[in-house]
Amino acid sequence: MGKEVPASFRAAYDEALARWPVPVEAVDVPTPYGVTRVNRCGPPGAPPLVLLPGGGATSTVWGACVAAGLARDRRVYAVDLVGDPGLSVPEPGLGIRTPEDLAGWLDAVLDGLVPEGRITLAGHSYGAWIAAQYAARRVGWYAPRPRLDRLVLLDPTQVFTGLSPRYVLRALPVLARPTPGRIRCFLAWETGGVPLDPAWLRLQEETAAFPTARPVTGPRPDLTGLAPFGLDVLFAGRARCHDPLRALATATRTLPGARVRLLRGASHHALPLTEAGELVRLLAP
Repeated sequence: MGKEVPASFRAAYDEALARWPVPVEAVDVPTPYGVTRVNRCGPPGAPPLVLLPGGGATSTVWGACVAAGLARDRRVYAVDLVGDPGLSVPEPGLGIRTPEDLAGWLDAVLDGLVPEGRITLAGHSYGAWIAAQYAARRVGWYAPRPRLDRLVLLDPTQVFTGLSPRYVLRALPVLARPTPGRIRCFLAWETGGVPLDPAWLRLQEETAAFPTARPVTGPRPDLTGLAPFGLDVLFAGRARCHDPLRALATATRTLPGARVRLLRGASHHALPLTEAGELVRLLAP
């Protein structure tokens, strides 16, 4: 059986997506691991940009960036992760269990969206970890068909440093038994009370009742071979999920060819809902 999407979740999802100020086309991409929902916008033929959200955030989290002009010069493909809250539908009995499974899933998604040419792949948080895992496996002389032109990692978790124990302790009640109140309190703690898009926040609260699969985990991706590759890494200066200065130092040391920077005023879970103008400039063609 495919997952049942609660009616209240679907209503909140549609409300959040309706706030995007450009026409959006829903695309369902078949993959070996299920049907992946992608929300597409921007001029056909423009440079393709594939966006992976953080865990539980859904593709709608990129709405502020779209409103700030992200789709003006980009063909934007915002993805709902399979097994996560959203409108992707996992294949029964065939879950994604390893980083290589994730890479195979993303291969199929990219084949369905952009069969020819290269793309920019960007991810936030857990989505950045997925993007980094993909790049580590699919970029280099051994790649059967290079797909990536550029990789952008927005405050990636567990790529350059581990999670903060304090953050994990705060997150455990939300992970163990999510409720709308717990989700709202956790986000308020991590962001320092920064106002978030109310439609997206309502959708986040609705994820409490959403059936999800256990997220894939694994070792940190080895990105040391990507020095000549177009690689941007941005860290949120007020992030509580990890030590941003330590993560920045590690990224700078291990990736001398990358453009690594700190966005001092941003917190982890406020991205990409806030600082949208800065992110649009970073993601520009």
